[in-house]
Amino acid sequence: MEVTGATQIPAISELAAKAQKAFVDKFGCEPQCAAYAPGRVNLIGEHTDYNEGFVFPMALPQVTVLVGRKSEGNLCRVLTLADSVDAPNYVEFPVPSAETPLKPGTPKWANYVKGVVANYKGTVVPFDAVVISSVPLGGGVSSSASLEVATYTFLDVLTNSGSDISKKDKALACQKAEHEFAGMPCGIMDQFISVMGQEGHALLIDCRSMEGQLVPMNDPNVVVLVTNSNVKHELTGSEYPTRKKQCEVAAQLMNKKSLREATMKDLEEMKSKLDDVTYKRARHVIGEIIRTEEAAKCLELGDYTRFGKLMVESHNALRDDYEVSCPELDELVSAAMEVDGVYGSRMTGGGFGGCTVTLLKKEAVEKAIQHIQKRYSQTATFYVCPPASGAGPLALV
Repeated sequence: MEVTGATQIPAISELAAKAQKAFVDKFGCEPQCAAYAPGRVNLIGEHTDYNEGFVFPMALPQVTVLVGRKSEGNLCRVLTLADSVDAPNYVEFPVPSAETPLKPGTPKWANYVKGVVANYKGTVVPFDAVVISSVPLGGGVSSSASLEVATYTFLDVLTNSGSDISKKDKALACQKAEHEFAGMPCGIMDQFISVMGQEGHALLIDCRSMEGQLVPMNDPNVVVLVTNSNVKHELTGSEYPTRKKQCEVAAQLMNKKSLREATMKDLEEMKSKLDDVTYKRARHVIGEIIRTEEAAKCLELGDYTRFGKLMVESHNALRDDYEVSCPELDELVSAAMEVDGVYGSRMTGGGFGGCTVTLLKKEAVEKAIQHIQKRYSQTATFYVCPPASGAGPLALV
């Protein structure tokens, strides 16, 4: 769907062709195989994943592509074409073994590839590869999981293996890579949706049972607009683990395994024993789990008005109770909600910058983009995003 003011998302074939050319230039031969994996946008259910709650993402048409081939020797050699990654954009590392296990290092972008190679369930062979991506980096739409899952899928295609490994186990291996090599204690949502997404569907993920329920999202009159604030506030690095710890403390005081087990009644009864900040953190999570379950039902019924209200409630709780929004995200949401035809809008991702997600009528998209850009104090980038499919192999031309 071409929309004035929205950024055109390159086709997967276009990305693969660029990577193929770069591969020939770098390695002097044609790649043998290719694979891709999408980024994601979370429609609702933020900071619930590490509390064993529900999340409700969809896969994006923006993807990471790997092209490559088996090589001689014992090295894995990887070139990335992403402009904004930390230098250098080319790395070499040995095929891991018991004697020489892989370890994280610099550049940081390569740790996502190395982590997947280290946690791959099949036999790793030496390879040459080129990486290209259309997933915005640092936008809260999971460029990291996209790279991890694309790498895992590429290794499957390269070695003709992976058929015995479940999609869940692939996602878990990629999550482990992010924990161990990138040092980010993320939940399971990003890797799950990148592996399991289906075109025309969102995926309600139960982060306790690790089961997913596909929910159709194919009404031609309704559109998802992802707006990149193009800001990312510098943080101390403690915000995520601090909030995670606050949630654990609240759950323990209520004698619950996680906040998934708690109700608003439980929280109110325990209010006098919680400091104000911990109380607010728990209130967001418990409320967000309830909102996410309801939102999935609303989408299934086509009740976009109620879905939109739940999105705004989610944003307000993230802003006021969880305190992970920022002025730029608040501006974008506020501006979107002033436009006729917009059902709802909220920040998406970890917060402190990145993207908002807006559900609106197709006929209102151009008007919404114009209004948001006029009202926003910075310069935003807009993407119209139909729900896309999860990771898979690619045929090279």
